Amino acid sequence: RYLEEGDSPLEAALKGSGQIGFTIISLTVSLIAVLIPLLFMGDVVGRLFRQFAITLAVTIVISAVVSLTLVPMLCAKILRHHKPEEESRFSRKTGEWFDRIIASYGRWLTWVLDRQFATLIVAVATLVFTVILYIVIPKGFFPIQDTGLIQGISEASQSISFAAMSERQQALGAEILKDPAVESLSSFIGVDGTNTTLNSGRFLINLKQHGTRDDVETVIARLAASTRKVTGIALYMQPVQDLTIEDRVSRTQYQFTLGSPNLADLNTWVPKLVDALNHRPELADVASDLQSQGLQAYLDIDRDTAGRLGITPAAVDQILYDAFGQRLISTIYTESNQYRVVLEVHPELQQGPKALEHIYIPGLANANSVTSSSSSTSNVGTPQGATPGVSSGTTAAAIESAQLPLSTITRLSERTGPLLISHIGQFPATTISFNLAPGASLGAAVEAIKQTEKELGLPASIDTQFQGAALAFQASLTNTVLLILAAIVTMYIVLGVLYESFIHPITILSTLPSAGIGALLALMVARSDLGIVGIIGIILLIGIVKKNAIMMVDFALDAERNQGMAPREAIYQACLLRFRPILMTTLAALFGALPLILGTGVGSELRHPLGITIVGGMIVSQMLTLFTTPVIYLAFDRLQQKLSKRFGGDEAAEGAHA
Repeated sequence: RYLEEGDSPLEAALKGSGQIGFTIISLTVSLIAVLIPLLFMGDVVGRLFRQFAITLAVTIVISAVVSLTLVPMLCAKILRHHKPEEESRFSRKTGEWFDRIIASYGRWLTWVLDRQFATLIVAVATLVFTVILYIVIPKGFFPIQDTGLIQGISEASQSISFAAMSERQQALGAEILKDPAVESLSSFIGVDGTNTTLNSGRFLINLKQHGTRDDVETVIARLAASTRKVTGIALYMQPVQDLTIEDRVSRTQYQFTLGSPNLADLNTWVPKLVDALNHRPELADVASDLQSQGLQAYLDIDRDTAGRLGITPAAVDQILYDAFGQRLISTIYTESNQYRVVLEVHPELQQGPKALEHIYIPGLANANSVTSSSSSTSNVGTPQGATPGVSSGTTAAAIESAQLPLSTITRLSERTGPLLISHIGQFPATTISFNLAPGASLGAAVEAIKQTEKELGLPASIDTQFQGAALAFQASLTNTVLLILAAIVTMYIVLGVLYESFIHPITILSTLPSAGIGALLALMVARSDLGIVGIIGIILLIGIVKKNAIMMVDFALDAERNQGMAPREAIYQACLLRFRPILMTTLAALFGALPLILGTGVGSELRHPLGITIVGGMIVSQMLTLFTTPVIYLAFDRLQQKLSKRFGGDEAAEGAHA
């Protein structure tokens, strides 16, 4: 513009930087204030995104320094004024196109300024509608990613043997490999640091490349239907995520724990709660790690009989450990290796309680004769080397030992008992895990669990708490709202100091509802939850949208104070002069966010909500703020004048700007 007025490139660059410099400072400070929710967000989510916020803040500061120093210098060196006949046809047509758009915008703006009351109603309705949308929109945590991997946990009867579990696990694996989307899998069973009980197993299912198969949720639903054909075992699946905050592996994705000092309360109420949750439409694949129905064999020793036969409880314990405890009795050393020798009963004789019928224990062969002989003799004055309790006339054959059946002195009984007892802190605890039903959100699932808990009337001795992602989701909802309010207050204070006004920072902040309504509507149209990534997009959108009002208000206040323009003329000129940079920056933000929406590949679902919120918010806010901001500016200007007249004329006017 200054070049067209005849100024030299250097003078034009200096005038342009002088006019836009304060605007750049305002934008920079307010953008950094917007990042407060990310910088101070707590818990695991805060640690995940703090580096992201710091990177953005440093980038904004560097961008401001470059805009105030390097850009004016480059403008003075590169920009030149070209006469109309020297311009290319493309430049001329582009300029004419922009002129027509600005002229059309000016006509619409005049029409809106003539109907300010109706426009204010639209602005208030936008705020109300934004609050309503925030309440009703489904809320989640992190979007489900399709990484091409599925984690599966199998669970069979609590009394199953290793051989039977192996057979069923292999049957599950064969059924999974029949699915056209499955490339390969790995599985294992047995008790170790990951598998805590024998009746559970693990699967890691590798899917084929994207584009050659269905999405991971469709594949999981199809596998769940096909694996139900395998009897005697159940399979729980969840997609493996790049970003997860779970501290333990559960059968399904989200976790809810119940703890109690009384284990019997957990054994009674956990099955009832699991059954009730399985009937909730918001939840799917509800399971618990309560393993209280395992079979245990108890041997009751007949101590009287065992005493007559000279058998002690320690001897019973030792013989059982020899048979089933895998006792290490020796090590064979060779030149290159060593081999441990393990004592145990043949595996074929370990199948069930009947294995105890084949166990023998050393005892006295002639217990009756020993008893009768010992009853008529006295131990007093027993000769040296003689056996106590046996007369010197008793023969050696009478006290000869023999291998006696274990059933001679024991009685076998079977009972149910826990396979394991999990703890949180010092008390027993059980984890209930669940997936979300198709179309359900994590927020709805959390509310459903709370409601079911109240309906069942769990005793006060049972303490319930969400864990992992569900717990972080609850914390993030409260913290994020408070931090966004803190960011808005900070922006108001900063803008009030910069513009020396109590009123017009509210004009700038009035653009925020339009950004929020656009982002929330876009998420609902895309059938996406409002999660952490979407909230980050809204926070960034606040900073991007706010620049429109800053550019308008900055020019209008300068025109009022330094050029003596009337408020309506000042804001009208500000809108027309700043329309082109507003349009250019908006298009740049839109095109920059499109790859986040259109991107495909492994884990791309995590970035989609960020692009959706930015694009949706930019489109709606651009349509609204270009018309509502001038009207709000004039409304607050009139309010300021009324306050000035009511509370002291010029002194109050200075106070409104101070």
